[in-house]
Amino acid sequence: MFKDKNVLLTGGAGGLGSLISGQLMEEGARVVVLDRVQPASGAAFLQHDISTAEGIEAAAAAVARRHWDIVINLAGIQHFGPFERQTSEHLTASYMVNLIAPVRLAQAVLPTMKAAGGGQIVNVGSILGSINFAHFVTYSSAKAGLRGFSQALRRELSGTGIDVTYVAPRAVKTALNSPAVLEFAKLTQMNMDPPELIARRIVEAVRGRKRDVYFGFPESLFVRINAIFPRLVDGALSANDRKAARLFTR
Repeated sequence: MFKDKNVLLTGGAGGLGSLISGQLMEEGARVVVLDRVQPASGAAFLQHDISTAEGIEAAAAAVARRHWDIVINLAGIQHFGPFERQTSEHLTASYMVNLIAPVRLAQAVLPTMKAAGGGQIVNVGSILGSINFAHFVTYSSAKAGLRGFSQALRRELSGTGIDVTYVAPRAVKTALNSPAVLEFAKLTQMNMDPPELIARRIVEAVRGRKRDVYFGFPESLFVRINAIFPRLVDGALSANDRKAARLFTR
């Protein structure tokens, strides 16, 4: 499936990204990592900062010059805490990295994918994009936007041979989690998956050209319930929301 495929992976220098790029390269893919720092995996490297509008445009111009069989938008940043305490700089960067960059990069690669008669765009979202958590306001809302973008783009590209995959892991044990997130996870007994498992499952979703994939139970069930009866989920999460709030009153 991946042999001799040109794969662009954003955020590929991180822990989860390194695992994904390593597995793809083992299966014969030609992986290019787009990140701020050099990846340790040995993948080819495009250095760009996608936390600013200027950086996103520079990245889009660079990737538009090449043909990609698969684009995996993995890069993400997170703020955990009261919304009013998030700095304006980090707030803007959160939407840039988590939503605007994947959208703009997908737009940049579509012409060559259409000319080739096929391709795959993979957007890595989060369960929090469907079950919007308190204290993850910008992260949750950006991932919700990414989910909606994926669905709309998939419908627009129907019949072109280009597939759009949306993958939504639950919490993953990576460096993205701040000490406060880890404390919250302990207090609330939040499920956190090992990155090795999530990397394998993301690659499986790409290989299977899946449409929407949600990882974890009962979180995947809550996604369905929240879509129909959000007030039930409000009640189910309220106790954990209060525990989270207490973390920021010390």
